[in-house]
Amino acid sequence: MKPYVLLNSAMTVDGKIATENSSMKISGKNDLIRVHQLRKKYDGIMVGINTVIVDNPKLTIHKIPSEKTDNPVRIIIDSNARTPLNSKILDNQAETIIIASQKAPLERIRKLEEKCTIIISGTNSVDLKQALNKLYKLNIKSILLEGGSTLNFSMFKEELIDEVSICIGSKILGGSNSKTLVDGLGFNKNNCVELNLKSYTLIDKDILLKYTVQYK
Repeated sequence: MKPYVLLNSAMTVDGKIATENSSMKISGKNDLIRVHQLRKKYDGIMVGINTVIVDNPKLTIHKIPSEKTDNPVRIIIDSNARTPLNSKILDNQAETIIIASQKAPLERIRKLEEKCTIIISGTNSVDLKQALNKLYKLNIKSILLEGGSTLNFSMFKEELIDEVSICIGSKILGGSNSKTLVDGLGFNKNNCVELNLKSYTLIDKDILLKYTVQYK
């Protein structure tokens, strides 16, 4: 068993979600409110270690009225336990789970265990299927996946994403090194992940697309 996973993101018209080394504001105010409303509905919110290092996000609900108990469990995929000890996701505003691999240095694991829960999954990198199974057993039945691009690819590759919601902001970023929604190694042209369009909605001057995922 695994949690239900919704990949939610904003991207420019040319498919970029960030510059090479920093995040950027892509969608408007009402989409940001929508994202925080989503966070309130999900048991967990997941990002990769690069997102933590580059953006240092809170991953809490703070754009809409909420209680501390409304915050989803923050889940970080961090094979080598590189999460900085002063990261915002290690504050006391919400529970945090870091998923590391057996390769992670024991000293780093011990330091992080003082601030959050550590789950070990996989040998040299995180075994995502196993990790999601362990999260499910911890009663995390739904996860909001917020990237980044490398983790998005890995989650698609392992067929772990059930639904996609993308807000397309009315911007062009360009740049061959800018981050796209899904990076990683990519798929064979005959083996792309198929999406079924559920709905489309205008949000301010942006457009929200919702899809279910169809694996071959």
